[in-house]
Amino acid sequence: MKTTTSEGKNGIQWTAQNQLDDLDFADDLVLLSHTHEQMQTKTASVAAVSASSFTYLGSIIDEQGGSDADVKARIDKARVTFLHLKNMWNSKQLSTNIKVRIFNTNVKAVLLHEAETWRTTTTTIKKVQVFINSCLRKILNIHWPDTISNSLLWERTNQLPAEEEIRKRRWKWIGHTLRKSSNCITRQALTWNPEGKRKRGRPKNTLRRIIEADMKTMNYNWTELERIAQDRVGWRMLVSGLCSFTRSNRRK
Repeated sequence: MKTTTSEGKNGIQWTAQNQLDDLDFADDLVLLSHTHEQMQTKTASVAAVSASSFTYLGSIIDEQGGSDADVKARIDKARVTFLHLKNMWNSKQLSTNIKVRIFNTNVKAVLLHEAETWRTTTTTIKKVQVFINSCLRKILNIHWPDTISNSLLWERTNQLPAEEEIRKRRWKWIGHTLRKSSNCITRQALTWNPEGKRKRGRPKNTLRRIIEADMKTMNYNWTELERIAQDRVGWRMLVSGLCSFTRSNRRK
């Protein structure tokens, strides 16, 4: 493995002068190569089991590069957490406000773990929202045939729509990343343009394209966003304005 990572000639072009050959974590090593042949060269001396998907740092990574499997896993884990707290939701001693706070800090935290990096689609957003709405209705003890509109449900529980909350989390994370040093790999990856073209059959939407669509809405480029991100108050105002704009467009 030491030989594989020290050769330094089969990585991906990262900057004009440098290649990125591997990413080192606490107990994992990610090898990077520009072509399949280069990766074969790197892994020739390392035995590895091939898998179509695997869990890494709590998130599911699959060969399709999407977030569908990860979103499904987060919903399943959040559902288990919600069921474990059944006595809380049925309690007559706890107020609705306390129950909602417990829901936010326990269930929602599990559900939206790393949601800022999801490649969101209409389908995934709908699945997340349906789960949240179902939980909130149970907390409010609203069962069929009693009904309540989603907007009133969110108002009574002080909730943002899932799409808006994920967008807010994403841009909060982007602001944090833009404040990092220009030499930080996380910072460089945010604005990095990979070489080549995407293969046929790959999802049309990507996290980068989602971010760029929001940038177009705000009429900002990366240079302007980097400048604004240095002012935390100004950045919060920017994110709040973006969420308000998308909310008003959704109501039209």
